[in-house]
Formats: sequence, structure tokens, C-alpha cells
Amino acid sequence: MAKPGYGKRTAPDQHPRTAHDFAHLPPREAAIAAYVDRLPEGADISVKTLAKELPYGQCALRTALNNLQRAGHLRRGREHLTATDGGTRWITRSWFSRTAHEDDWWAAFTRGDVPKEPPQGAPTRSRAHILLAALGRTAPTLSLSAADCATLAPLLTDWFARGATDTDVLRALTNGLPTPVHHPAALIRNRLTTKLPPEPEAAPAPRRILECAECGLPGRPEALPGGACAGCRTGRAPARSPAILPAPEIHARAGEIRAAMSQRRQERTPV
Repeated sequence: MAKPGYGKRTAPDQHPRTAHDFAHLPPREAAIAAYVDRLPEGADISVKTLAKELPYGQCALRTALNNLQRAGHLRRGREHLTATDGGTRWITRSWFSRTAHEDDWWAAFTRGDVPKEPPQGAPTRSRAHILLAALGRTAPTLSLSAADCATLAPLLTDWFARGATDTDVLRALTNGLPTPVHHPAALIRNRLTTKLPPEPEAAPAPRRILECAECGLPGRPEALPGGACAGCRTGRAPARSPAILPAPEIHARAGEIRAAMSQRRQERTPV
């Protein structure tokens, strides 16, 4: 695992995993993508660490990761975070998506305009039904029938959407029960309605800077050196290439990027 705050971050808006997620990629890139896809959140996916686990050298892995970035599966950049002590800092992160996304999608992700979690059908209803069915184990007087659970489960949707945990729900439903409980379903319906927690405050939009998938340079167009691609200089994200570039062109472009970054560092160095 990487240091806290670093490592792999799973991008939202992904399709469920299948056996053909990376069939459009060359074999090496497909194998590396499949490996990274199954790593847990926060796993170290640096070139050095991957070279210890996979049968590829660091140069091959660096090229493959760049190819995955061009293919829309990977973006590397920085995110501005606020620490618990009130301080702020920029964190280097790598976002991975098994579903390839176009540059427009990644641009929206940078602005925080895409869902935080992928769509997952209706898991909340099932979770709610199980919680209500188990109420009788905690408070026998609140034992419900299957029909009662099915009727009351939709009322829990708003609780979970507002960040309530199973423990929060159980506490709200079981604390201070009257004696006796004549109508468990009616009592639970009343508590789920009257004790609904407030909506959480909207989180501020994230501050992120992603590398361009074409030239690999981060930052705003006006701050980029002369090595930036045409899309960066005009402020328009370039369209992703439909095919991975041949190795000679990748190496040539990597040399141009290194030269541009070197020039940028020299310009920042005080005289």
C-alpha cells in the first residue's frame, strides 16, 4: 500500500467488471490494466512497486501506464486537500477506471461534475429490508413480517442517502421504546418519518490538476511551457487517439516532454 493519501484512486462511473474489460488493448497493457483494476483503494501503483510484482521492467511499465492514460483508463495529477488541523496541501494521485473515458469526461471529473460512486442498481432497498427484518433480534417487540419490511424499506432510502449508518438507524428505532408496543410497523413508520436526519452540507468542488493525455504536461494552458500540445495551448483538451502510438514516436515525445519540463524548472529557479 502507498503512504496515506497517495496511491490508486478508483474513478467513478464505471461498468461492472467483466472478462473482456481490456480486450481492446495490446496484451501487455491489458495484463497491467487487469492487475491494477483488482488492486485495493490506496494501493501503490508506482512503476517501482509494479516492477516488483509484474514480469515487466520499469521502462516497459512506464510506457504501458502512459498508453493506459492515452486509452482513457488512467489519469495522474494532483488534488487539493484540507487536513483535519485546517492546513491545506496538494496530494499527488493516480485515478484508474476499468471503463475507458474520453477527455471530456476526465475534464468534468476534474471539476467534480461526475458521480462519486458508480451506479449500482438498487442495493439500498435490499440493505434496508435486511436491517428491518433483523430488528426483532435487537428489540423483540419490533419483530416485523416480510410484508411490513417490504412496505417500510423505501423509507430508509433517504436515511442512507443522508449518510446514516445501520447503527444510526437501529438507535433511532430502538431507543426509548414504549411498553408495550401494540403496532410495531406503525411505530417504525412514525420514527423513520419524524427522526429523519438533516441533509448533509454539500461538499465543495474538488481542486484537481490532471496531466494532458496527449503531451503529459499538467497545469493551466497559460502556465505551460512551449512543449505543450496544441490542445493545451488553446485551452481545449485534445481528442484521445483511437490507437496507441508506436514505440519510436512515444520515445520521441517523451524526450520532448522531459526537455519542456527541464525548461520549466529552469524558468522557476531564482537567479
